[in-house]
Amino acid sequence: MSKKKAKRRAGTVAARVAEPAPNPPAGVTREAVNEDRGWRPLSQTKRDLLPMVQARMQELAHHAWEQHRTANRLIELPIAFILGDGVRVEADAEEADAWLQEWWVHPVNRMDLNIEKRMRELSLFGEQLIPVFVSEATGAVRHGAVDPSLIQDVITDPENAALPIGVIVAFETGDRRTYRVILDGEDDQLLGSAAVEQRADMQGGEAHFWRVNDLLTGKRGRSDLLSAIDLADAYSQLVFGEVERAVALRMALWDVTIKGATPEQVQERAQSITPPRPLDIRVHNEGEEWKALSPDLNAADASQTLRTVRNEILSGGTIPEHWYGGGGDVNRATAAEMDEPTYRIFRRRQELWKAILEAEARHVIRRRLYAAGRPHLVSTPDYMPRAVFPEMQAGDVSTDAQAMQQVVAAVTTAVDRGLMTEETAIAIIAVVAARIGVEVDPDEELKKARAAKAARDHDAGFHAPPEPGLDPIDDEPEAGA
Repeated sequence: MSKKKAKRRAGTVAARVAEPAPNPPAGVTREAVNEDRGWRPLSQTKRDLLPMVQARMQELAHHAWEQHRTANRLIELPIAFILGDGVRVEADAEEADAWLQEWWVHPVNRMDLNIEKRMRELSLFGEQLIPVFVSEATGAVRHGAVDPSLIQDVITDPENAALPIGVIVAFETGDRRTYRVILDGEDDQLLGSAAVEQRADMQGGEAHFWRVNDLLTGKRGRSDLLSAIDLADAYSQLVFGEVERAVALRMALWDVTIKGATPEQVQERAQSITPPRPLDIRVHNEGEEWKALSPDLNAADASQTLRTVRNEILSGGTIPEHWYGGGGDVNRATAAEMDEPTYRIFRRRQELWKAILEAEARHVIRRRLYAAGRPHLVSTPDYMPRAVFPEMQAGDVSTDAQAMQQVVAAVTTAVDRGLMTEETAIAIIAVVAARIGVEVDPDEELKKARAAKAARDHDAGFHAPPEPGLDPIDDEPEAGA
C-alpha cells in the first residue's frame, strides 16, 4: 500500500491523512473505491476540552478536593445524601439475585466498600473507566479500575456521536489499549456496520465507561469542581490571610524612651534591657518611659468578603449557606425552602447512579446466563435488576401525622356526602401513608377494612334490618305477603 493510502491509527481507531484519493480505474466510480467512508478525524467534535486541559483539570480537581474544605464539601455532601445508609442491587429471580450478591461482595469488586470511592472519582474527574473481566466457565464478573488521567481519547459511533463505543488508554509503561465500551445488547443489534467493524479491532477488552457534566455530542466528562477550583483557592488564601492578620494583631512591641541619654547610653541600655514577662515587676526612674504598642493594620472586617466568595462556591453546587455552618439570617422556614433545590440536584445524580448500577448489574446477569446457555432469559422481567437507594430526607413525623389526620377527615366527609367512592378515598390515604413509610395496597386494604367492620358490627349485636316482606322474628314471609 502506498504512503498516500496508509492509515494513521490512534490505538485501533484510524484518522485518515487528509490527502486526495487517487483517480479510480476506468469504469469505476470514485465512491466505489473511496476508502475514507466510515472514517472520521479524531478531533471531529469541539465540545470537549483539549487533552492537555482535560488532564490539568483532573489534576487540579484532585488538589482542590484534598486541600480546600469548600471544594471538598461540593464532592462529599452529595455522596453522603445519595448513599445514605447504603445501597443494594436485587432481582426477583432467585438465581439472578444470588449472582448479584456474589458480584457485590466479591473480594475484588467489594462494591459495598468501593461504591463510595467510585462516586467520588466520577464527580472529581468527570469520567470513569471500569475494565471488566469475565470467567469463561461460570460467567462471573469482576471489575478493575483505570486512572482517568490515562484516557487518551474516546471513540464514538461514526453514525451516532452520542454513543461511545471505545476508549483509548495510554499507560505509563508505554502500552496502549483500546477498550470496547460495554453496550446493553449485542453489537449487530445496536450498531451500524462501520461501528461493528471498528469494535472488532479493539483488543483491549471490555469496560464500562461513564461520564458526567458532558454534552450529548461531546466525548469527555468534566469535573464537578471545574468552575469552583479557582474560587476555592482564592477562598483558602483569604482565610489564611485573615489568620495571619489575627496573629499580627496579637503581637505587642515595647517602646522604651530614655530621656536625656546620649546615643552611647541608649545603645548600652538596649543591650541590657529584656522584655518583661507576664506579672514581672519593672522599676525605673523618671528618665525612662515604657509603652506597649499594638499594630494598627487599618484592615476592614473581611467576614462579608469571605461570605460572598464562599456562597459563590457553594451556590455552584446548589448547596445553601447554612449547610456549611454559615447560618446567616436563615430561619427554619427559609431553610426548608432553600433545601428543596439542593435535594432535587442530588436526586438527579442519584438517578444517574441508579442507571449506572442497573446497567452493570444487567451485564453481570447477562454473562451468567450466556455461560449457562440460557441467553433467552436476559430480557425476562424476573431477571431485570434494580438498584435500591435510601431516601434522602428524613420525614417529619408530626407533620405527616397531621396530614394523615386531615386527609382522613376530608375523604370521609366526601364519601359520606356521595362526592367520592371508598376506593378513591383509600387510594388517597395510601399516598399519605407512604410518606411515613407504610406501603398500602388500596384494593386489599379496602377489602380488609370492610371485613373488619362487618365482624365488629356482628360482635356488637348489630344486625342489618330484614328485607321487606320478611318477619323480623322468624324471617318467614308474613301472611298475605
